[in-house]
Amino acid sequence: MSGSRPLLERTAESAVLEAPFMAAPSLSPAEAAYYGSQSTVSDPGAYAGLYADLPRGVGELARVVRGLFVHRVEGGQFGVPIAEDRMRDDAETRYIDDILGLVAARDPRSLTCRRAWEDRFVGICRDFTLLHVSFLRHLGIPARLRSGFATYFSDQGFHWDHVVTEYWDEARGWLLADPQIADPEHYAMDFDPMDVPRDRFLVAGAAWQAIRAGEVEARRFGLDLADDPKVGAWFVAGDIRLDLAALNKVETLLWDIWGAGADNDADLTPEILALYDRAAAVTAGPAVDFAAARELFTAEDGLRTPATVRSLAPLRGPAYVTLR
Repeated sequence: MSGSRPLLERTAESAVLEAPFMAAPSLSPAEAAYYGSQSTVSDPGAYAGLYADLPRGVGELARVVRGLFVHRVEGGQFGVPIAEDRMRDDAETRYIDDILGLVAARDPRSLTCRRAWEDRFVGICRDFTLLHVSFLRHLGIPARLRSGFATYFSDQGFHWDHVVTEYWDEARGWLLADPQIADPEHYAMDFDPMDVPRDRFLVAGAAWQAIRAGEVEARRFGLDLADDPKVGAWFVAGDIRLDLAALNKVETLLWDIWGAGADNDADLTPEILALYDRAAAVTAGPAVDFAAARELFTAEDGLRTPATVRSLAPLRGPAYVTLR
């Protein structure tokens, strides 16, 4: 619309004007402090000085991330070369301080300087989101990773495995943002990437509930890869496990596995189904019960992330990894 603010810079003030009858949401001090501080994974550590000149807008921060990273699949999509070793190794970098070390070694300029394609960190959606969340937490904005499924990468109704940012907006509560698509030159979306509609990205618990209610087929969720598709309720269960861990600030790699689960839908026992019904009930919505999510993660051996996980690295092969 002529004269309107850019989508990426929509403000809380404009949202209030659009819905003056709605009371402002609230966040408990404990929850605000928890999600407004860094985790072991998101902490920039020795590279915190690189955050000194960051902008403060959620959309501006997403564009900074976008200028530093390239997704593994975007080499082919965008027609840019990606070195074989970076394709294999970069996305195995778990912690933000290690990621920032690679970024700075390849180009020592300010993070706000857009990198040449060949100098970018070669990651996946989780990495875009993790850096975005790290930026937001650095500024004291409560933020967390959410694992789930996006419909906006397919025009065939398929729900692709994906990770996005969930951040706290003082006027509207928890909003979803996708820093990977904060690039209108390459991603033409019909929505604001800093306000992803909840029906365009289903958090894993919501996807599970829709499948269990018979509202959608399980085979429409996962990774619809031509050579080795990974789809089904079993895959959604794995994403619930990842999502619950991230809600507890344990932001693992997406191919880390542990606890209760299955390798196909036929092996989902009644006990496993019941466990993920419980987990989905806690994690399905934006208004996640903070205490319930903490208690479930702490108390349930089948969901809690152990000190050592099995990592099924797509380009390196499986290995056991001990976390920090």
